[in-house]
Amino acid sequence: MHRFAQTNLQLVNQLHRESYSVPDIEIILGAHELAMRLFTGRFRASGKTFIAHLVGTASILADLRVSARLVAAALIHASYDSGDFGDSEQGISNKKRELLRSAVGEEIEEYVARYSLLRWNDELITTIHDQLDTLSSPERDVLLMRLANELEEYLDLGILYCGEARREMANYLNHKGELLISLAEKLGFPSLAAELAMTFQQVAVAEIPSSILRRYTQNSSFLIAPYSYKRLMDAVASRLKKRNTGE
Repeated sequence: MHRFAQTNLQLVNQLHRESYSVPDIEIILGAHELAMRLFTGRFRASGKTFIAHLVGTASILADLRVSARLVAAALIHASYDSGDFGDSEQGISNKKRELLRSAVGEEIEEYVARYSLLRWNDELITTIHDQLDTLSSPERDVLLMRLANELEEYLDLGILYCGEARREMANYLNHKGELLISLAEKLGFPSLAAELAMTFQQVAVAEIPSSILRRYTQNSSFLIAPYSYKRLMDAVASRLKKRNTGE
């Protein structure tokens, strides 16, 4: 069982233990409040609530005693790709960036924007590993956040509970896992490297009954709207129909 937080309460208690100041904790909680709005009803491909993944990623970074603003950024790191801004569009935009800046400030938003623009793939991993010394301080911070995201994705064997196409991503550990571990070492976080190594090994040897895996067919995050939302949409549709038909 890992030690990283999965709820806001666990995260706050961890931050106290790690001696984050009250103003720092308030900054982090502000990001969590925004995450609750952006990821309502959103689930990871494994069926895990998206906000638990965000809290877990932030917890991994807090365990490394990084800045409060980087921990806060981790709580909303997937906002531009998976957050609900009230429209149906994914990806970064000026309007979304303005909303995040007003909510959490420019420095935290800049981390989130850099994370969104970091196109994570095998080629990039190799390139970054070979050219790590050329990265700026903010780029290294975003890379660290990405490594925390990778670890959180595999905790509790999470990657194995996704759809088949998503589960196949675990195979890349055979040739890229060592690079991720090495990146954590080169960034100066041996404890993160050790956690990655241990977690990747657990995934590699795990056996989960196929009857259980068949229940998990999602290959990307998904939204489940509450029943109250459906009733509201039905009521709106009924009003519009009456207005259009003159009833």
